[in-house]
Amino acid sequence: MCGTLKRRFLLLYGTQQGQSKAIAEEICQQAEEHGFVADVFSLKDINQFNLESEKDPVVIVMSTTGTGDPPDASLKFVKKIRNKELPDDYFAHLRYGLLALGDSEYTYFCNGGKIVDRRLQELGGRHFYDTGYADDCVGLELVVEPWIKDLWVALEREFLSRAENKTTIEELKDVTSGDHNIPEVPGNLDIHLQTFSLESELAPNNTSLNKAVSDACKEVELSLVHSVPPLCHCSLNIPALPSPYLHVLILDSEAKDIDLSLLHPEEKMFSVPIRQAKRLTTEDAVKTTLMLELDISNTTIDFQPGDSFCIVCPNPCDEVTDLIAKLGLSDKQHCQVCLTVKSDTKKRGAAKPNYIPEKCSLQYLLTWCLEIRALPKKAFLRAMVESTSDAAEKRRLLELCSKQGNSDYNCFIRDHAISVLDLLNAFPSCRPPLSLLIEHLPRLQPRTYSAASSNLCHPGKLCFVFNVVNFEPCSGRTLPRTGVCTGWLAELVRGNAKDSEAKAVMDSKDMFAAEPQISIFIRPSTLFRLPLDSAVPIIMVGPGTGIAPFIGFLQHREMQRQQKKECIFGNTWLFFGCRSHDKDYLFRDELRSFVENGTLTHFKVCFSREAPCTTNEYMPKYVQEYLKMYSQDVVRILTKENGYFYVCGDAKHMAKDVNSALADILCAELCVDKLESMKILASLKDENRYLQDIWG
Repeated sequence: MCGTLKRRFLLLYGTQQGQSKAIAEEICQQAEEHGFVADVFSLKDINQFNLESEKDPVVIVMSTTGTGDPPDASLKFVKKIRNKELPDDYFAHLRYGLLALGDSEYTYFCNGGKIVDRRLQELGGRHFYDTGYADDCVGLELVVEPWIKDLWVALEREFLSRAENKTTIEELKDVTSGDHNIPEVPGNLDIHLQTFSLESELAPNNTSLNKAVSDACKEVELSLVHSVPPLCHCSLNIPALPSPYLHVLILDSEAKDIDLSLLHPEEKMFSVPIRQAKRLTTEDAVKTTLMLELDISNTTIDFQPGDSFCIVCPNPCDEVTDLIAKLGLSDKQHCQVCLTVKSDTKKRGAAKPNYIPEKCSLQYLLTWCLEIRALPKKAFLRAMVESTSDAAEKRRLLELCSKQGNSDYNCFIRDHAISVLDLLNAFPSCRPPLSLLIEHLPRLQPRTYSAASSNLCHPGKLCFVFNVVNFEPCSGRTLPRTGVCTGWLAELVRGNAKDSEAKAVMDSKDMFAAEPQISIFIRPSTLFRLPLDSAVPIIMVGPGTGIAPFIGFLQHREMQRQQKKECIFGNTWLFFGCRSHDKDYLFRDELRSFVENGTLTHFKVCFSREAPCTTNEYMPKYVQEYLKMYSQDVVRILTKENGYFYVCGDAKHMAKDVNSALADILCAELCVDKLESMKILASLKDENRYLQDIWG
């Protein structure tokens, strides 16, 4: 058998929102070009691969979720390798490389990958390639692209090393099974990136076209659509053109209505009415905070304080309409869309997205199935170039997806949360096919919220709190916009209000002319719960809307104290922060009631935007500062009374600062160094006594 043997490696990915999967697919696609074959599996499919007997190199792409956890889909795999009964040489035969994804704004950066990496080494596994740590805070591609590029060199080296360890060619043939020749090493080990030069490769024989692109770079201000020297004059290293794999046919027949439950068949979904909406902040507050009350009395929903639930929400109607128009399909918006996999596709494992129902309409697909606000990845930009007719626009899109254009990509796309619709508005000659969007846009995810009520206290009701998220205009987007779900919910309750007064105040119990319905499913928490032993003291830290689950905790504890007067109840501490006493002090009356009836024994509230009082007493502005004022109590509760510490709110700033404050408190009160304090915090997490419900 002639030719070069395509050497096999096992490619595994652990993904939460699809990033690791997309990167694994890119590696698989490039493998073919470098003389390799990748067998790709999700870590959730633990019955389809076997690391215990794996002889070939293994490549793992691993995301991080939550506060530093492996993705949900990989938990069975992680649990399996964490089995303490496994011998130290269990994976002594394993040679692997790992790419960890994370966000340095979070305390435990890339921890999902680090957990797997550390455990494989504890069991004897060895690296054939150094671990990569990609940071979503500055752009994953800054690490991912060079890591993939050097992966092929590392694999070549690994296979050569294996060949050199064989004493004869016949022994090598035994390993590779068959009549294959000895693996050959390609002359060029570099990743195959296309290089475009302004003067030659873009249009080597078209002087006027080159001049048009060059003129566009002169005397312009740097923006999403314009670059400046040296970028606009340099050669570009761009990603390989992604292999298309879907054939999309839009029929003339109109589609029928599709039940939303088909979008998440694995979940038990309920359609419930919004019974009441209340604005918790004043009109002049920096943020608009709403509390909605859902009527779950006619459902089988059972939840506990600390649980979350997911709302199935649509993309904004006006953006969907505009996007359909940009695709030139306005006359087809109600027609059926049929998807098939191209028979000639080179994409391994190509399949129809299982989150797009059969025979749904174009409008349904873009409203409920695809995350049209998702950040366009560089591979998407590269594919868009092929559907762009204007030379200057082509060049700019190539710059934005190139290695040389990383800074512009982060500045004008990532930092401004630019969407595909924004790009089509900015680059009007681009008319991509619908298939391109379906292939590159991820699934529209339901939005998760913490329950802000107790079923024991308010049976048949489920309350939650949220800020209406606002995105200001920027380069590439001239109009402001609201969050996908929070903006939709706000409009939903305003649009159903009975009169102008109800629309403005939104606090009337019977405010709706017709109660709006939303679809939800419960996400029970296994850890973020009140202690089973009511005598255990608890500390709760929740500024802003982070107070939501603690309102449920306190309502539940209040009812327990009324029903179980013979029980002992530990002290409850709450550290709450907001900007202003008058504008955004959420649940002020209810919190005061908890203090008065003894449910809340220690309540500390701080205001970050209020001037200091005239007395000499120091008043902290942030919850982490307040924690330090009570450092002795905090350490006593955590180290001597086996208390629980809960944090809810913003992960990138507040939760990170609280974690640092806790480490400082332990250092000072226990007279230990920073490393030891971090070990104590880690042990509290392992004991499930330091618990976080945080979001980015």
